[in-house]
Amino acid sequence: MSRFAERPVEPILFAHRGGRAHGPENSLQTFETAVRLGATGLGSEVWCTADGVPVLHHGRRVGPALRRRPIDSMAHNHLPDGIPALDNLYLRIANGIPLSLEVRDSSAVPAVLEVARRHGAIRSLWLCHTDSTVLADIREVERDVMLVHSTHIEQIDEGPERMAADLSGMGIHAVNLPEQDWSAGLVALFRRFSLLCLGWDAQHPRQIERLVALKLDGIYGDHVARLVDGRAARRSRP
Repeated sequence: MSRFAERPVEPILFAHRGGRAHGPENSLQTFETAVRLGATGLGSEVWCTADGVPVLHHGRRVGPALRRRPIDSMAHNHLPDGIPALDNLYLRIANGIPLSLEVRDSSAVPAVLEVARRHGAIRSLWLCHTDSTVLADIREVERDVMLVHSTHIEQIDEGPERMAADLSGMGIHAVNLPEQDWSAGLVALFRRFSLLCLGWDAQHPRQIERLVALKLDGIYGDHVARLVDGRAARRSRP
């Protein structure tokens, strides 16, 4: 069994793609702005170039519409401007800020782990994947990284309780569901298995406040100011 993650005192406010409501998504400047505005975590998607450089980008393909190419077919120095390397992000943010990366290509994992180790950031790295077996494989090579199973409630064929038991037994730390899937009952269920509860696509104040009220452990959104305000609104209530 892996170490159980300590529950944060307050939800981690993950700025999705750097908090893309505040600047170009996934740009280093936008990530820095998010931290300045109060984000307590950062989130993005990670891919690996043909020469083994992990980079932050939403989709697998880049370039002009009629000449788009997969990132993994291009050398890092041939990528379009504005796609940051993971290494450069770590040089710009304070050590210890939780960084959540959605792994779309599992072959990128070794390079991502190597960069995080070099920056002393393994324990603040959260790797997310839709396949729990991929996460279990990561656990075998790196025991200190945070592992997050990203899914939707309708995709849990075996039922939430069976899934929770399986994830806990595999040493996975957290479940990440879209905002609308969360309920008080689900939070209580996953907590019984010592799983952290994360919610994504919380864009509007009412969505953010609902997840804060449910006492989720992390919330992903594009609007950092709204995330901060939603957490503050809950604090002010008796």
